[in-house]
Amino acid sequence: MQNEPIEVTFLVTKVFEKLGVPYLIGGSLASTLYGMVRTTQDSDIIAQMRPEHIQPFVSALDSEFYVDQEMIAESVQRHSSFNIIHRETMFKVDVFIPAPRPFLRSQLSRAQVQTFTFESQMSARFASPEDTILSKLEWYRMGGEVSDRQWRDVLGVLKTRSGGLDLDYLREWAADLKVSDLLERALKEAG
Repeated sequence: MQNEPIEVTFLVTKVFEKLGVPYLIGGSLASTLYGMVRTTQDSDIIAQMRPEHIQPFVSALDSEFYVDQEMIAESVQRHSSFNIIHRETMFKVDVFIPAPRPFLRSQLSRAQVQTFTFESQMSARFASPEDTILSKLEWYRMGGEVSDRQWRDVLGVLKTRSGGLDLDYLREWAADLKVSDLLERALKEAG
């Protein structure tokens, strides 16, 4: 996995940890960790930020990132997303503030700490392989089922992790998220 996306993303997750904000890294960084390697232009973090986190979050990162406090506040209020851009590398970190729902609780409870060694050891919480698949299927469906990239990411995790995935968990949540048909299609394609 490339160093730059991980190192920049970990600068953000370190702040979430200091502030006690539950978070996990998902998206292409998680699917690359568990599946097929691909380049990425950004990273995705799901975080349960609240209004009291905004000012300390901005203060901790504004020397290294382009941050818009107003956009962050609006995202927290509306349960939407915002992005921040690392000044030195121009790498973008997207932060999603989801509305509370059972799947989010499950994702956060199953997140796995992954450790990387660059100049020093760095750790952060990543979505589990199963939750990475489910989230990618949900995004694929919401995007009109046209994103080859999302679909390849799903197949990559399924192929790489075959035999080690909790299929009962996948099928249970796929039904809840209304992506059972996509999961079965992906399982068939992945072999």
